[in-house]
Amino acid sequence: MDQLKSSPEITRDASLSGQVILVTGGASGLGAALSRVLCASGAQVVVADLHQDRAETTVAALKEEGGAAHAIALDVGDAQAAENAIGDIVRRFGRIDVLINNAGTDITLPMAELKPEDWLRVINTNLNGPFLLAKYASEEMKKNGNGHIINIASTAAKRAWPNASAYHASKWGLLGLSHAMHAELRPMGIRVTAVIAGGMRTPFLLDRFPDIDVATLQEPTNVAQAIKSVLLLPKETVVSEIMVLPMRETSWP
Repeated sequence: MDQLKSSPEITRDASLSGQVILVTGGASGLGAALSRVLCASGAQVVVADLHQDRAETTVAALKEEGGAAHAIALDVGDAQAAENAIGDIVRRFGRIDVLINNAGTDITLPMAELKPEDWLRVINTNLNGPFLLAKYASEEMKKNGNGHIINIASTAAKRAWPNASAYHASKWGLLGLSHAMHAELRPMGIRVTAVIAGGMRTPFLLDRFPDIDVATLQEPTNVAQAIKSVLLLPKETVVSEIMVLPMRETSWP
C-alpha cells in the first residue's frame, strides 16, 4: 500500500471502462503500477499474486482511490491453478479482455551454485506461467473475437550478463513465445505484445542490487503508461514488441 501511495500522480479517465484485466504479480513493482494505472482508466482489474494477503493489500489501496479491483492468489506456473483462475474470472465478470503476464522471479547465482530446483522455479514462473495463462485466456478471448495479451519481458531478453542464466533463458524464451502467440492468435482477433522493459525503481531490482544508481532507472508507472497506450490502439493495429527504457540507462542499447 505504501508503494501505491508514494507513486506519481496519474490522470483518471474512462478509456478502459468495461475492460476486465488480469495482472499477474500485481501486488508490487510494475504489477502494482499497472493495476493502479488501469484502475484509474476505468478497468476492472484482477490483481493476482502468489500471496493472497499481498494482493488484498494492494486491492484495498486501489479501492481507496476509487478503482474497481479484485484480489486472487495464484501460482502462475501451476497448470490447474492457471486454468481455474481464468475460469473463475470469466464466471465472476463475464469475460476477460486483457491478460498481462507480469509475474516474474530470479535467482542471481553463477551456474555452479544454481540448484536444479532453482532453475526450474524461475523457468516455471517466468515462462511456463505466461504460456499456461495465455492458453486458457485466449480460449475465452476467441469467443468474443478479440482480446489482448501483454507479456512483460526485459532487456534480459536481448542481452546477457553473468550469474543470471535462468532469468535470461526464461526472458529470451518469453520473447520468442510472445512472437509465436502473435503469429498464431492474430487471425482470431487477439493482439499480443511483448514489452521489453528497462530498469525500474522496483523491489525486484533494488532489493537484489542495493548499490544501483536509482537515478538511472525509471518509475514503473512510466512503463505502465506505455502499456496503457498500447492497449488503447485501434483494433486494426497491433504492436508486437515495444521497448521502454530509462533516459539515463547507459547499458542498453
